[in-house]
Amino acid sequence: MQFTTPTIQSKLNVVAVSSKSIPIPHKTLSKPSSSNTTLNAPPPPPMDQDQPSTAAASFPPLPPGLRRECVPRHVAVIMDGNARWARRKRLPTHAGHEAGVRALGELLQRCCDWGIRVLTVFAFSTDNWSRPKVEVEFLMGLFERQMKAELENFMSEGIRVSVIGDSSKLPISLQKLITDAAEATKHNLRFHFIVAVSYSGQYDIVQACQAISQRVKDGLIQPEDIDESLVEQELQTKCTEFPCPDLLIRTSGELRISNFLLWQMAYTELFFVNSLWPDFGESDLVEALKSYQERHRSYGGRGSLANEHEIDRNR
Repeated sequence: MQFTTPTIQSKLNVVAVSSKSIPIPHKTLSKPSSSNTTLNAPPPPPMDQDQPSTAAASFPPLPPGLRRECVPRHVAVIMDGNARWARRKRLPTHAGHEAGVRALGELLQRCCDWGIRVLTVFAFSTDNWSRPKVEVEFLMGLFERQMKAELENFMSEGIRVSVIGDSSKLPISLQKLITDAAEATKHNLRFHFIVAVSYSGQYDIVQACQAISQRVKDGLIQPEDIDESLVEQELQTKCTEFPCPDLLIRTSGELRISNFLLWQMAYTELFFVNSLWPDFGESDLVEALKSYQERHRSYGGRGSLANEHEIDRNR
């Protein structure tokens, strides 16, 4: 990817939450040779089928060792380690958040270039509301300013942006901004960037159950109509074509998913890396993708049954 002007990199600002950062892309993403080809490109075929991709020519070459046909459609990331990174370098915490934003901007850029369709990042959990009030207010204000500043960039680069979580706890002005940004970018098909703010995987399931219960109460459905598909339709990730991540990456060496996308990650491949989030770079992403591509996703089945499950998920 190339910058269109040398001034774009200097526009990188900070949107940080505790050890997690809320990023806004600050680089002009390189556009594929044919926008129609990219927007209408089919999802990758099943992982264990070495077939040539019809969309391969639309993207820059992948790093050696990665197969285009096995690139995950949806990658989720728990960005962890900004504060620890800063402490180790004897820097103020905000310096760690600044570095974390740069790392996420680079990740977003690579996801677009390498054919990943959806990136979901865990930016602010419901537990983060317990942080000092002054810190939370500052971070909410910073998030709002960045969203306003970057909306035009989202539009020009064909990036759809969605924010999931319990928005009722957010400042009213931020709630309106999130709604406006989602509406303005909803027809952008090149890439879907999802930011989880005030998010809890448990709450996501609870609110889905509440919605379904109301439909039963209203006589719209019967209890026996409730199945996995119906629940999934009520989860907040219903905003995207691929609601279940194929791959979850967590940095900083922590071996847990921290209440993130609990339902959606039933069959997600997990990758844990020791790098603190600001140090997460291309080599770490390549390692994660190689690990993903070496795995056989059986979904509890064997052989052809597993392949049929994967094909069905790609439809």
